[in-house]
Amino acid sequence: MFIIFGGLFFLMFGRLLSIQITGQAEGRQMAAMAEAKYARESILKAERGKIVDRNGELIASDTLSYRVIAILNEKATEKGAKKPRHITDFEKAADLLSRFIPMEKEQMIQIRDAAIKRNAETYQIEFGKAGRDISHETMLAIKEAADKEGVTGLQFIEDKKRFYPNGNFASYLIGFAMREEDENKKVSTVGKMGLEQTYNEELTGTDGKVDYQTDIWGFILPKSEKKIVAAKDGLTIQLTIDKTIQNFVEDAMNQVDKKYSPQKMLVIVANPKTGEIYAMSQRPSFHPSTREGLTENWLNDAVQNTIEPGSTMKIFTLAAAIEEKKWDPFAEYQSGQYTIYDKTIRDVNRTGWGRISFLEGFQRSSNVSMAYLLERMGDRTFIEYLRGFGFGEKVGIDLPNEVPGIILDINPSERLTTSYGQGSTVTPIQMIQAASAIANDGKMMKPYVIDKIVDPNTGKVVDDHKEEVRKSPISAETAKQVREVLASTVTSDAGTGRKFALSGYSVGGKTGTAEIPRKDGRGYLSGDGNYLYSFLGMAPIDDPQLLTYVLVQQPKLELGQYGSDPVAELFTSIMESSLKYMNILPENSQTSTTKSLSNHIGDDAESSIASLEQQGFSPILIGEGGKVKSQYPEEGTKLSEGSIVLLETEGDTTLPNFSGWSKKMALSFKMLSGLDIRLNGDGFVTEQSLSAGAVISKDDPVVLQLKSPEDQHTIIEQDEMEGEEEEEIIGG
Repeated sequence: MFIIFGGLFFLMFGRLLSIQITGQAEGRQMAAMAEAKYARESILKAERGKIVDRNGELIASDTLSYRVIAILNEKATEKGAKKPRHITDFEKAADLLSRFIPMEKEQMIQIRDAAIKRNAETYQIEFGKAGRDISHETMLAIKEAADKEGVTGLQFIEDKKRFYPNGNFASYLIGFAMREEDENKKVSTVGKMGLEQTYNEELTGTDGKVDYQTDIWGFILPKSEKKIVAAKDGLTIQLTIDKTIQNFVEDAMNQVDKKYSPQKMLVIVANPKTGEIYAMSQRPSFHPSTREGLTENWLNDAVQNTIEPGSTMKIFTLAAAIEEKKWDPFAEYQSGQYTIYDKTIRDVNRTGWGRISFLEGFQRSSNVSMAYLLERMGDRTFIEYLRGFGFGEKVGIDLPNEVPGIILDINPSERLTTSYGQGSTVTPIQMIQAASAIANDGKMMKPYVIDKIVDPNTGKVVDDHKEEVRKSPISAETAKQVREVLASTVTSDAGTGRKFALSGYSVGGKTGTAEIPRKDGRGYLSGDGNYLYSFLGMAPIDDPQLLTYVLVQQPKLELGQYGSDPVAELFTSIMESSLKYMNILPENSQTSTTKSLSNHIGDDAESSIASLEQQGFSPILIGEGGKVKSQYPEEGTKLSEGSIVLLETEGDTTLPNFSGWSKKMALSFKMLSGLDIRLNGDGFVTEQSLSAGAVISKDDPVVLQLKSPEDQHTIIEQDEMEGEEEEEIIGG
């Protein structure tokens, strides 16, 4: 026995010595086996990058969501546990879930049965798309119902969901992203359309992880080190879009859609000085979160579809004639019809207006006047100008799948019809680029929608888009003359643009009525309303700050209504609201009461405040005083008496009374002060969460409630009506 036990001891000792020396047992590395047994890894989820407007206001971001898991296996419940951790009555659980997620009870049972058929020991199941993207409120409601009804075995795992807080907001520009499962069963958010798809790589973050070691029960081993690889969130895309102006566009389009039910609409608002796109929307539209309203058309019509522009093209025919010195506004021609070879074109009323001047011909949108202008300058010269304006080629905007359009140039009749916008095709974004040369004194600006791309992990700007001047075919003097003629189409009794006049602002522009090609390619649609109505306009006309292009296709018109009516309703509503929001004063007040703001940067705050008050302005100090670091508005801005001027200095900020401030001014205060100011609504400030005079830190949130003048007026009327009712009750 001694020999046997001694032999076993030496055998065991030799085995231990061998393992210690080689680190192997049965041909496998022991360290690797231990690592596999005790090592754990926790994933740190990265957030998909945000999309924000020019002022940093949220357009798209990740938000917390949940997915539901049904625990089937009895082994999940430990012996002696007071409450089961698995589902004890699946039909009851399925009945409960069917009330909260979009899946029928029977389908859930089928999923359960199929899983058990594959593996009788199935531990848990999920319910696909229906069981994902569950909101926090729904998750709490399911838990509450489960506790009340005695349903066990339902668990929730935190997840990410793409959040679009503004609903149907620039949806064809922004696009959408959705959760997808790859072949390895890994679920991630993927851009499917618009900017979400184009910049999917930039928006997609990189998950991090935490490596650590546990014992067999899952507790972290003492003195074991955690190895953390931080998650890297996706890049933030800041747009040139202004959320407030975009909302003006969306609201106006909703109203016109409700009133006229057109087949299509499109609006683009741009800054002609820089090429920045402030708003871009189309109808039909859809909600990016639910895709409700999304049709078979996935194209952004501003850049991916072409149109025949109609008479808005006459702006550029006129510009070419003026630049070539062939424009004589008071020379006369015979209106009505014009024949070239076998092609006869006619004015809109078929008979014309007799002998009229070229100026009146433009105001009346005479096609025949364009024919005579082509005679004067040469039709091939005209085509060269069109190409100089950028037609027939992509503008190179930072959006996907842009199309170039086609300028017909084979024979004289094609060049003739192109002069008044028929036959040749353009994109709406080309019209914006070309018109910027008219609005911006001959400087043609490349349109763009991405302001910058920022890495939120470091704060570094990785891509900064700057304004870009394009070579323009016209001079500043020509641009000024064109604007004067465009203004006359709105002010003249003969002008087709009279409906587009703005209250307090001079406007210039050109109407358009284009025929719509049939889908089979055989000619054009006919009949009342079967046209593409448009207006390309700018204001204030002496120094345009906004350029807006409006398209309305096939509106349903009642007796006495015209195709220009819905276009005018869109244009005037958007432009008047936007100009006021941008603090561009109406011209009747601008000439008499405005003063040019001087530069106060580097001056003493106390003396600057005294100087500004003496000039009739309302200075607001950001900080405690001392040297002025920055100011808003900038030097040279023309302001009316009583206008707010922000002066930034060092130190803590005392809250002002925000009542009556515009959203733009409130956002400027937020950026200069660095305070956590949150804005609800649009228009002007009516309430603030913290009183004026409070000194706060950058961690204290301040909520400002804004309302449009129309909303405030409605509230006042309701209050007055309620007051009258109370008086009647008291009097009765």
